[in-house]
Amino acid sequence: MPSAPIRSTTILSVRRDGLVALGGDGQVTIGDTTLKHDAVKIRRLADGKVLCGFAGAAADAFALLERFEATLGQYKANTRRAAIELAKAWRTDRALRRLESLLCVVDTDTSLIIGGAGDVIEPSDGVIGIGSGGMYAAAAAKALLAHTAMSPREIVEAALHIAAEICVYTNDRITVETL
Repeated sequence: MPSAPIRSTTILSVRRDGLVALGGDGQVTIGDTTLKHDAVKIRRLADGKVLCGFAGAAADAFALLERFEATLGQYKANTRRAAIELAKAWRTDRALRRLESLLCVVDTDTSLIIGGAGDVIEPSDGVIGIGSGGMYAAAAAKALLAHTAMSPREIVEAALHIAAEICVYTNDRITVETL
């Protein structure tokens, strides 16, 4: 396998009117080669009460997902507390510190980005875009939020399709989950 950077993901979350949607594309790319078109990068956790999407190295993301799910169990599905505890461990644990991934976690009340530098970020507008096409999808979602009455699910689907038209590391095989 070439040692080219793995690029692949566009994850987007939108919150509106008490609903939240989280979606992702299905493309996995190494260098200039697409290896997979239908990867699922969204997971339901805590008996379906929390949604999590990941961007970055897949093995790292799965390790973080497992750790986050265990932390959710420890803190009785308190998403914010579990995110803070994961970020603290991620920053201080010698093995976790090397993991290269971002997590987007949402529940009915909270939308967060969790990063390896100890970051836990809650966007003020409820829109999160991470991964290669994340900013394209977030920009499209913000425009759709401002100028349409579309549901969060419809916005996520439309914005991810727009990102797929712009970003070569994003495709239109989209998975969306809602709460």
